Parts: sequence; structure tokens; C-alpha cells
Amino acid sequence: MRLHRLNIINYKNIEEASLEFSDKINCLIGNNGMGKTNMLDAIYYLSFCKSHTNVVDSQNIKHDSDFFMIRGNYRKNGDEEEIYCGVKRRQKKQFKRGQKEYEKLSDHIGLIPLVMVSPDDSQLISEGSYERRKFMDGVISQYNKTYLQQLLQYNNLLKQRNALLKLERPVDATIFEVLEEQMNTLGQYIFQERTKFITEFIPVFQNFYITISGNNEQTNLEYTSQYQQHGDLLKRMSETRERDLILGFSTQGIHKDDLEMTLGDHQIKKVGSQGQNKTYLIALKFAQFDFLKKTHNCSPILLVDDIFDKLDATRVEAIIKLVTSDLFGQIFITDTNRENLDALLTQLNSNAKIFNVVNGKITSQTHI
Repeated sequence: MRLHRLNIINYKNIEEASLEFSDKINCLIGNNGMGKTNMLDAIYYLSFCKSHTNVVDSQNIKHDSDFFMIRGNYRKNGDEEEIYCGVKRRQKKQFKRGQKEYEKLSDHIGLIPLVMVSPDDSQLISEGSYERRKFMDGVISQYNKTYLQQLLQYNNLLKQRNALLKLERPVDATIFEVLEEQMNTLGQYIFQERTKFITEFIPVFQNFYITISGNNEQTNLEYTSQYQQHGDLLKRMSETRERDLILGFSTQGIHKDDLEMTLGDHQIKKVGSQGQNKTYLIALKFAQFDFLKKTHNCSPILLVDDIFDKLDATRVEAIIKLVTSDLFGQIFITDTNRENLDALLTQLNSNAKIFNVVNGKITSQTHI
């Protein structure tokens, strides 16, 4: 998968940009707040139909403007793809493949495989289980359309059940029974797909961590679910319904699943240094890349935002060797430090492009 041309109008602080990219390394250099991450976010948007940093579409429109537009031209296994997105204030978002508008945005997910490594990934370690489920769901949904559809159905049913639990008037038990049976059926499928994914994912993740850290630390990733304890949650949903009515939310289901992230025998959020946490997160994202590369039979686009911060020289060198290897395809990488990017470019055997970003204006040059 290659993005060879990108056009942006009024996206965040980028008023206008028309850019062509290298098939391998594209480096964005500039001070903080200049718009480097906004350009990566525009590329992310064309894969996921939403911003990585702000899901409220109108808030991504440049101040004092009425709309934004992003258009990307891609090459995938010899085929050309044009993806267009247009958002006007107080109007429905337009998202097109070629000249045809999508009826459902979920139909687009997976067409342009992409992995983003960003400082926001720290939430996978520091925040609650929702962030870690979102990570699993984001990977699986890019290669399994059925999973995405059933996950959306489950979340809709969960909202309905939670709304009923909050009602002050009594609700017919039959309505709960119908909802719970559907949630359980969908939940079993989602649990099975998450289990299959994480079993294959763990050794890939561990190999990347070993490569970056120099094999000095032991890490693990463990999937936990109520389905592992009970096998079938339909009975549990019924038994806990009275308690759920008191609490006002559903306590049983795959929406309570989690990933336990450990360093040695302890949770990494409790014992990991900043460098170890960063290494753990980069290994997760590189494993995600490797997994999607195999399932799509093509290399995803890799977006890397401020990757070298908080890492020692040894880990930086290991990452540079990885991203310049044949394992990865097209990469977009940002940094405020030109020295890191120069070290990366010296190991590259092909052309790269360097983009200077100043106050939303992007200029380019080719690095040989």
C-alpha cells in the first residue's frame, strides 16, 4: 500500500497542501505545534473515516473556514485508488471511493490498512480497559468485516440494555431476555475472534520488544474475559440483572474484557520506566503492522509521530534499523530533532523525502 499524492484544504491548521511522497521514507520536521501531527492525522482520516485525535468532525475544520477536504491517491497491488472526504459545517460528511459515496462508513474500514504510533498510545498502559479493547478491535476490524459488524451490533444492544437499566419505571423482563440472548450470541463470537487474534499476536509482539530492548527484559500480554470463567454469560446476565438495575449499567459481557500488560511478573504501568513503556507500546504497534501485513497481503502505511522521545540511544538505533529494513513499506515519521532523522536517512538505500512544516505550511525536498 502506497500513498503517492495527498491534497488537503482547511484541515486543522493546514490551509492548503498538495504533496507527493516517497514510496519508502517521508520525514516531517518542525517545531511543536507547527502541524506535523495534523498532516499525519489527515492521512489517518482517509483510512478510518475519522481523526485520530478529535472525533468531532466540525472541530477539525480550520478556524474561520466552513469546510475541510482531504483527498488521497493510492497504489495497492498495482491498482489505483482515490479516496475523498469532505466535511461542511452542519452537513453530512461525504466519503467516497473513486466517484462513489459510501452508504456505510464501516464498509471502508480495512481498504487502506494503516498503523499509527503516537504519544497518545501511552493511554493503552495508563488508562482503563476501554483503551486496550479499542486496540484489539481496531486491529481485528481492519481484516475481519464480520467482526466489525457484530461488534457494532453488540455495542448498540449494550446501549439499549443500559438505557433500560436507568429507567425509573419497571421494564418487562422479556425485553431484557431478548437483548441478553442476542448480546450473548454476539459476545461469544467476539470473544473467540479476540482469543484467536491475541494468541497469534503475543509472540510477534514479544519478538519486537526483544529486538528493540536488546533482550534484557521479559514482557507478556494476557487477554482476560468473563467468557473464560463462565463459558456462556446468558445465565450470568440474568442472575446479575437486579444488581445491574441498582448500578444502572451492565456488569457482564465482552465490554468488560481487558489486556493485562506485564513487565517481568508485574503490571508495566506500576514498574515500567518511561523508556520501557515507550518500547512496549512501539512493539505493540510494530506487531500490529506485521499482523495486518500478513492478513492483507500488502504492507500497511506506517505513521510514526515523535517516536524517539524518552528512548536511549541503543533503542533508537534498533528502531532505525527496523524501520529502514525491508519489513516495513511506506513510512511517515515526524520529529523536532533533525539528528535522529539524519541517522535514519543515512541507513536508507532509496530516495526519501523531507518535509518542513511551519505554521501549517508544508514544503518538501528530496533526500538522496
